[in-house]
Amino acid sequence: MPVDVIMPQMGESIAEGTLVKWLKKPGDTVERDENLFEISTDKVDAEIPSPSSGTLGEILVQEGETVEVGTVVATILQTGEASSAQAEPVEEAEPSSARAEPVARMAEASAGEAADVGSRDGAGNGSGALATKEELRRTRSSPLVRNIAREHGVDISRIEGSGLSGRVTKGDILTYVEERGAEAEAPAPAVRQKRPPAVVEPAPFVAPQRREPPMVPAAVAGGGVAQRPFGETDQVEIEPMSIMRQRIAEHMIASRRTSAHVTSFFEIDMSQVDDLRRRNKERFQADSGVKLTFMPFIIKALIAGVKEWPLLNASVWNDQIVYKKDINVGIAVALQQDRGFGLIVPVIRHADELSLVGLARAANDLAERARTKKLSPDEVQGGTITITNPGVFGSLAGTPIINQPQVAILGVGAIEKRVKVVGPGDSIGVRTCAYFSISYDHRVVDGATADHFMQVVKEKLESFSDPSLK
Repeated sequence: MPVDVIMPQMGESIAEGTLVKWLKKPGDTVERDENLFEISTDKVDAEIPSPSSGTLGEILVQEGETVEVGTVVATILQTGEASSAQAEPVEEAEPSSARAEPVARMAEASAGEAADVGSRDGAGNGSGALATKEELRRTRSSPLVRNIAREHGVDISRIEGSGLSGRVTKGDILTYVEERGAEAEAPAPAVRQKRPPAVVEPAPFVAPQRREPPMVPAAVAGGGVAQRPFGETDQVEIEPMSIMRQRIAEHMIASRRTSAHVTSFFEIDMSQVDDLRRRNKERFQADSGVKLTFMPFIIKALIAGVKEWPLLNASVWNDQIVYKKDINVGIAVALQQDRGFGLIVPVIRHADELSLVGLARAANDLAERARTKKLSPDEVQGGTITITNPGVFGSLAGTPIINQPQVAILGVGAIEKRVKVVGPGDSIGVRTCAYFSISYDHRVVDGATADHFMQVVKEKLESFSDPSLK
């Protein structure tokens, strides 16, 4: 009998996922554990393997749809089986029982709320069915759409969706918000004052001006919708943001709104670390199976700084400071995409308990699984401080944005040889150096604290020693 393919549980806090792309089409042969489709949650993107070998049968959830965890998204046919679409005459499509079950659960859970919607709208004609349909449309909209709706106080069930099965898309919600804003901006009728009619005449009525909706709606910092950034005769190509790009945009804007960002820069002499790495890299790789890069040394130095200045490992909670006892280091990883890069931050948990070898293995493993979309949501949560390394692309320095709800992020510039004044005699020498930046939340971290933290990082790297490296 056919094997159901379900939307998997990708973490305890994940209730739904968006099916981004099918990697197979109906009729294709699939092997067990072969990647079948890509999903995106509000935490991580992942490729989902097939639960069984066979032939991909009916696809029940199309690309771009957001469904609950446990929803059947397709079926895998065993040898000799035919899909329901092939075996039965073509009639009006009915949802399979497997797919209808989660939908029924959603409808049952929202029955009371749906009834309230009907009564509020004066739907005395009916219909619980209509209210339930509207509630399901709201439930199956993407997390991004629901976040925008909450921010602007919009009831999604009142919007006619243009997406698949009536889903409200990002364009729908942003256009609705813009139109509502335009109506609110219309001048109010003038108020008559108690003067003789011959002296004051009523202000002429000004009809609300309906602005043309932009072809590509985009949220702007102050709310509302950005204007179309091109003219009628401009040659442009338009495509929607990927779900990952949308998540990054939301996260970065939220961080800038939340934290008072300040960035300080330090130049650090990496010659000692470079010498240790060069002398030990072959033996290190033979013993551990991973390459010895600069990153585990930097993580060690970061941990030393956090232990002396724990405020850099904290979070702000309303008017309270939460000091984290665990040191969970996030490592930003750039992911190659069609038109640039995406960004994800897997986390090395309890990094202070790992040796240099352990840190090297963890960093390499997380980076590799991030690039192959093998991370679980739990592996990108719980970070307490983050390292980003734009120097691998040649960048000398940058001002990274804090990864909320953290209060600091360390940026590493290009590590390169430079001519420096060295030694007590002010002689000229060639040293391996890099610019490090620390962006911190000035609500709780002052410049002196951040600078003292960086002094510890600098001293650790410039005089690095480790028993495992001789």
